[in-house]
Amino acid sequence: MIDDIKKDAESRMKKSLEALENAFKKVRTGRAHPSILDGVMVSYYGSDTPLKQVANITIEDGRTLAISAWERHLIPDIEKAIMKADLGLNPSSNGDLIRVPMPALTEQTRKEMAKVCKAEAEQGRVSVRNIRRDANSDLKELLKEKEISEDEERKGQDDIQKLTDKYVAIIEDMLKKKEADLMEV
Repeated sequence: MIDDIKKDAESRMKKSLEALENAFKKVRTGRAHPSILDGVMVSYYGSDTPLKQVANITIEDGRTLAISAWERHLIPDIEKAIMKADLGLNPSSNGDLIRVPMPALTEQTRKEMAKVCKAEAEQGRVSVRNIRRDANSDLKELLKEKEISEDEERKGQDDIQKLTDKYVAIIEDMLKKKEADLMEV
């Protein structure tokens, strides 16, 4: 039973890390990366479809993305979708290919992005701590129902705390890397 609680807590903590990773992907660093456009939805035959399902996104150079639509009539729709996504990007097309230049980040923009990253990381830490709280309350419940001893509960709580410390440290590392990436000129 204790192992089940630990496994559940660990899998939930991993999901929190994945959510943080996805949030960090949305924060652009000034370098071109296709994942910046992951949230862009294009109107495709009446339904909203992710951009990567209707076009090929490649990196043309360090600061430019190239998007080639699989169907030519989608090019204006893709341009509109990128503009609507409010990413601060201005696509331009030459008929066959859409180019999306990444604007250079100013010092102030970099600091704002770093603040956003810190807030996301704090949200991740809070999420991990909430998972710890849930797991500890599950252990207390087992103790109350006399399914485990006090020693087993204490050991379980120690293990959960070690897991929590491990995942909080991973979040800190992710934040440091992202901040370094943002501040790099």
